[in-house]
Amino acid sequence: MYSDQYQLDLSNKTIAVVDDDLASIRYFEVLLKTTSANVVTFMNGNDFITYIKENPDAFDMLMIDYLIPYINGIECIREFRKHHRNTPVIMITAYYTRESKDESILAGSNEYILKPVIPEKVLSILEKYLTSKEYAF
Repeated sequence: MYSDQYQLDLSNKTIAVVDDDLASIRYFEVLLKTTSANVVTFMNGNDFITYIKENPDAFDMLMIDYLIPYINGIECIREFRKHHRNTPVIMITAYYTRESKDESILAGSNEYILKPVIPEKVLSILEKYLTSKEYAF
C-alpha cells in the first residue's frame, strides 16, 4: 500500500481522523495502522468536539475534512486550537477553493491537502510533524 521508504513507528502517538466518508475513514485507518499509531475516528464535528472537551490531551495530530456534518471542519479546528496550539492539524478534503484553503490556514491548519491523497504524502506529513525534532513538542 505504500513505499518501503517509510518505516514510521508512531506507536506512542494518537491521531484523530474526522471525516463523514466511511471509505476515507477506512483508508486512513488502514494506512495509519502501518505506523502502529492509535487512531480515533469521528464521523461528524459534534462528536469530535464533545470528545476533545472530555479528553483534552487525547491527540498528537488531527486530520480533518472540511465538509463534515453538524460542526464543519473549520469550526472544529477553531475549537481544537483554543487548547491545542501546538498540535499539528491537517485539513484533508475534496473541497477546494482559494477561500476554503485560506480559511483553513487562518483557523489553524498546518497543511491543506486535496483528496485523493496518496499514501506517501500522508506518511511524509506524519514523519514531518510527529517524528521531526523541529516539530516535536
